[in-house]
Amino acid sequence: MARILVLYYSSYGHVRALAEAEAEGARSIPGTQVDLRRVPETVPEDIRHKAGFAEDTTPLATPAELENYDAIILGTPTLFGMMAGQMKSFLDQAGGLWARNALVGKVAAVFASTGSQHGGHEATLLSTQIPLQHFGMLIAGMPYTFAGQTTGQDIVGGGPYGAGTIAGADGSRSPTETDLAGARFQGAHVASIAVRLTRAELQEEAA
Repeated sequence: MARILVLYYSSYGHVRALAEAEAEGARSIPGTQVDLRRVPETVPEDIRHKAGFAEDTTPLATPAELENYDAIILGTPTLFGMMAGQMKSFLDQAGGLWARNALVGKVAAVFASTGSQHGGHEATLLSTQIPLQHFGMLIAGMPYTFAGQTTGQDIVGGGPYGAGTIAGADGSRSPTETDLAGARFQGAHVASIAVRLTRAELQEEAA
């Protein structure tokens, strides 16, 4: 079985909805075991409450768990054109894995949410991939075989660098069915790669 981790941070639920779709897509590929986890919150509870953050009971992950997976799909909102500080803090705690090359050769992918179409969406997807490459991971995007990303008729999140959604300036816009379909596509795409790599590794060990 190829083990897939969908790991995210979400303030208002947009990224969580995408994460659930990513996990659904990954689970559609035979030979996978998929876990959905979130990174710890760093914002104090009283501020979360005043800001109207959504409650989330998804189990928390720890950096040490990352090496147990064959593929990791990260989801983050965009804050000032880059990943949320909560996700960055989580990755910053994985230095021990980097030192041991524990994530080298594993598959990685990114998805994101922004407030507007030009609010740093692609910048977040691309910059979040940078630390994953420092870990030695293999980056998978969202190929144009997902045709939904090429429409000019609607506002669509995501692109060839990863799935995504546009939340609106006030966060009132929910992920569209196209956004969710893109996330499911990416989840399945990553899982398919992970399954093939896992099988190839097993065949090499058996040879």
